[in-house]
Amino acid sequence: MINDPAQAAQVLRTLALDERLKLSIPADPVLGPLARKVARRYVAGEDLLDAVPRITDIIGRGHRANAEYLGESCRDAARAEHETDVFVAMADKLPAGCSISLDLSHVGLAVSAELALANGTRIAEATAATGREMIISAEGSGRTDAILAVHRDLSERFGHVGVTVQARLHRSPTDLAGLLRLPGRIRLVKGAFLEPETIAYARDDAALATAYLQLAGSLAESGHLCSFATHDWDLIHRLEALLGEPAPDAPWEFETLLGLGPDRLAALAGHGHPTREYVVFGTEWWLYVCNRLAEDPARLFQALTDAAA
Repeated sequence: MINDPAQAAQVLRTLALDERLKLSIPADPVLGPLARKVARRYVAGEDLLDAVPRITDIIGRGHRANAEYLGESCRDAARAEHETDVFVAMADKLPAGCSISLDLSHVGLAVSAELALANGTRIAEATAATGREMIISAEGSGRTDAILAVHRDLSERFGHVGVTVQARLHRSPTDLAGLLRLPGRIRLVKGAFLEPETIAYARDDAALATAYLQLAGSLAESGHLCSFATHDWDLIHRLEALLGEPAPDAPWEFETLLGLGPDRLAALAGHGHPTREYVVFGTEWWLYVCNRLAEDPARLFQALTDAAA
């Protein structure tokens, strides 16, 4: 019996990394339908056709959107090529005002850096042709060096390719100093992956908020294009105090995830800040949903309600 919320979060993050469960749970005739009910709160659907209406609605409410086709740790080169085709199609079919995010391990990094760069180049070309941003998502710290290397190449060549920085990682201030010299949006998140404390702050460590605000301060001072991705009300209020009066051409934006924080997004937009909602879709939602639940174990009660509905 798990009574400690931190222990529950640790269990969820461990389950998220189990690649056998990623495939077996959705396919299970009993657990699959229940898990899908839980996932529906956070995932727009299993294909691009499901996601487009949700994104159109978000943009219609005055926010920007960010879309990701879920998947990670693809270890088959041919499949990574096929998954890249989906991102290329997204660049053509998504509404204006919607950027595209992706895990590099979804499009080849788990095979080789060369394959990730080749497939990333295809997506960068497609997004450039349709005038939308491309944002490389964060993954576990063991892949950070490889991700930053691919990002640097794409950013220098295309200019519109951004990257995600995790405030939890102790290395992030050094990484950010280098990223500020490159074009492309910098998306700041707390970070949700299972990491040892020698590498990252614990999610419940008060020092994490301080680290996030220090990185946010560096971004704000630099004037670099950036996104502050958080649902933490206290952190949002402190960010607003840090940023001062918003302006229509502000280089920053606030971002929340689908199913989390629509009240925050509406409030921030009402204060005049640019806002964006992050929409994910696809069949590989297991890791994503587990990490959303792990961020706040109280969401487990909502998950039980959703599963029973």
